[in-house]
Amino acid sequence: MTSINLTRDEANRRSELLKVSHYDVDLDLTTSEDTFESRTTVTFSVLQPGDTFIDLRADRVAATLNGAVLEADYSPENGLALTGLTPGEYTLVVDATIPYSHTGQGLHRFVDPADNQPYLYTQFETADAKRMFACFDQPDQKATYRISGLTPKDWKFITNAETAVETEGEFLRHTASVDYLLSTYLVAVCAGPYHEVRDTWRGTLTHHPETPADQPRELEIPLGIFCRASIASSLDAERLFEQTKQGFDWYHRNFGYAYPFGKYDQLFVPEFNMGAMENAGCVTFRDEYVFTSKVTRYRYERRCDTVLHEMAHMWFGDLVTMQWWDDLWLNESFATWSAAISQAEETEFDTAWVTFANIEKSWAYQQDQLPSTHPIFADATDIETVEANFDGITYAKGSSVLKQLQAYVGREAFLAGVRQHFANHAFDNATFDDLLGAFEKASGRDLSTWADQWLKTTGINKLSPVFEVADGAYTSFAVEQSGAQPGAGELRTHRIAVGLYSLVDGAVQRTHRVEIDVDGASTSVPELVGLPAADLVLVNDDDLTYCLMGLDAGSLEFVRDNIARITDPMPRTLCWSAAWEMTRAGEMKARDFVALVAAGAATETEIAVLERILQQATTAVTSYADPDWAAEHGNNLLAELLLSGVHAAAPGSDFQLAFAQALAKVRPNDAALDYFRGILAGTAPAGLDIDADLRWWALTALIAAGEVDEPLTEIAAMRASDPSASGQNSAWRAEAAINTAANKADIFAKLLDLDHPLSNLDTRHKLEGLTFAGAAANLEQFNSEYYARAAAFWDGASSEVARATLTGLFPAWDISEAGLARADEFLATNLVPGLERVVSEARDRIARALRLRSIDAVS
Repeated sequence: MTSINLTRDEANRRSELLKVSHYDVDLDLTTSEDTFESRTTVTFSVLQPGDTFIDLRADRVAATLNGAVLEADYSPENGLALTGLTPGEYTLVVDATIPYSHTGQGLHRFVDPADNQPYLYTQFETADAKRMFACFDQPDQKATYRISGLTPKDWKFITNAETAVETEGEFLRHTASVDYLLSTYLVAVCAGPYHEVRDTWRGTLTHHPETPADQPRELEIPLGIFCRASIASSLDAERLFEQTKQGFDWYHRNFGYAYPFGKYDQLFVPEFNMGAMENAGCVTFRDEYVFTSKVTRYRYERRCDTVLHEMAHMWFGDLVTMQWWDDLWLNESFATWSAAISQAEETEFDTAWVTFANIEKSWAYQQDQLPSTHPIFADATDIETVEANFDGITYAKGSSVLKQLQAYVGREAFLAGVRQHFANHAFDNATFDDLLGAFEKASGRDLSTWADQWLKTTGINKLSPVFEVADGAYTSFAVEQSGAQPGAGELRTHRIAVGLYSLVDGAVQRTHRVEIDVDGASTSVPELVGLPAADLVLVNDDDLTYCLMGLDAGSLEFVRDNIARITDPMPRTLCWSAAWEMTRAGEMKARDFVALVAAGAATETEIAVLERILQQATTAVTSYADPDWAAEHGNNLLAELLLSGVHAAAPGSDFQLAFAQALAKVRPNDAALDYFRGILAGTAPAGLDIDADLRWWALTALIAAGEVDEPLTEIAAMRASDPSASGQNSAWRAEAAINTAANKADIFAKLLDLDHPLSNLDTRHKLEGLTFAGAAANLEQFNSEYYARAAAFWDGASSEVARATLTGLFPAWDISEAGLARADEFLATNLVPGLERVVSEARDRIARALRLRSIDAVS
């Protein structure tokens, strides 16, 4: 039995043995600041004789089974044993004392430093419901629930359904009845003195041929938004409600099934590991999405994307749930696709597909070129494997492939298949084969070959134009496809558009577009023969498919000279993407990519694209460029590029802020240091808002550069003026950025101290400060120590903390043959798969950087 790392085989055996029907969960949240009391009453049916276990992670456990004391073996690793079961009905009562979490897994407790108020929330995906109540913690064991919590009188208690509240002595008893079937990982409890804002969405459900007859037409959904009291003044609830309503408008117009969970609450909670979690009717978000300092429009766009992503899960994931975690990709890919299309069609962020092309696709391309790449449809044999697969393949490649499928079968057939899937499997579990069958029925196409090509293989195909020109016109034109790499080199079927662009009256404009299917090594495009040769050829115009897009030599040269003249943001971002992937492939020098950014950044109109290319330019200088060139020219060039952007951008604009934020994270030159000193002195370029966040970044940059004589004194003074939780995070970062060997050693030791574990946010911000720009020389002392301590830390820390810490501490600064050798020696030992993946991915990035540096150094 492996309760903590449940295997697929064990889950299948347990489902063959029993079926759960209902949980009563009673929580006492008043007894201690360290632990809480949990009583679970589980009713289930045993279908055949056998032994099994129920999952639970607790300090103290006592249980009865059908009224008799259960003297059973228990450990967090193996759960509570249920032996000698025979067919029939059972009631199991489990009393437990359980520690609060500080890692963002289970029932997490946080004390706000701004007002000393406690806040609780749960995070159960993948399989951490067992950290709050005894349960059969796997997605196909759906049940109903009664959830009750005893709290102080000034607390709210928010869960998946509306609560009734009664006074119980000096406390409040909150009780909710969740009368719909729900998987354990989607149960949620949030408690504390949360600030609350209410609204209501009213609208209609569009009935389609696939819509079940019992579905309503007129709908009303109560809406709630919650956050900590100390940040309530920054909560832009009106804007969030507007985007929430727009999401419900789009989904009810297209999904053909009414939102099924009654009320819809959204809670912004502290110390959250991920972006958000789709608990049914009780969605949790990281509360950095409540913007307490000025941020760019891109941050609002990404928050809106997250709001719509989690809302899509109400249908795909919550209403219809995967049978096992093999189909995790379906949940996340579908929600990512849904968020992009609904955002583009329903909200102010109408260029969401441009952001998708630049952000999601970039993530997917990077992940798909790592040694850990895996098929979209992953063989999830156990929970540890699942947790490692919350990655760019599962989210971004999968959603890109769904976008490709929509282009392949057509929008209406795609949505009809989705609607049929909801109707067929509401409140049940389903597999990808079920969804594929719905798509095939709706489109009339056999999609088995498509599914094999795209979902069961790894790597990326490259599509490139090959043509001949005579007398200024194409005499032949074809699209060549390379075999997918890394992997077995498969060719795939792609639905693509080929776009021809030329410089007309000072602007780059599309002159012709042809949409075709590519399914072999070379596909002719006769429609383009005889047309005037274009200045720029894009073989994935409109970003319909998932591929690396090759640029012919003439197109690349044209892009270098005219990136700022491409007025349409989609082809422009495709050119940025192609140039970056060519840089990562060694087909374009890192310094040339930086030059391209210098030529086009100032005129980029999409803030999401600007922020990404500034990050990429930073990586090009710090990791991919020849170190001698970077030291002599590149670092200064990058700082000048960013500082000039601060001064040249429209005062007070998002673009000015984006340049300023990027500048704070690179090695500063003298002019940048003067700029940071000015920020702390209260002076800045016209229009730049000097808020607490910008001041913290300026102080941290100066500390990291060794320009602050008494850094701890300055940090303490700024902390006194900013007592917020975000101020605490910034102080952790700034302290870790003190650029001395002794301080770096102290921070390194604290991050790996299993006896005094840090909270997840403390870890995150100390890692940022430890590795701040310019720290490499003082980090060399950990080149070998990392490997000496990694395995013990992985074994002793929680999975989330272990993965984040060992990823952040990996000696990425050691871009050398010796660094590769150390990684290889470590990888040759007998490592657990999760740690092996962390190190092998990081090792691959070092190998790429070393190779690209040698390419950049060639004159």
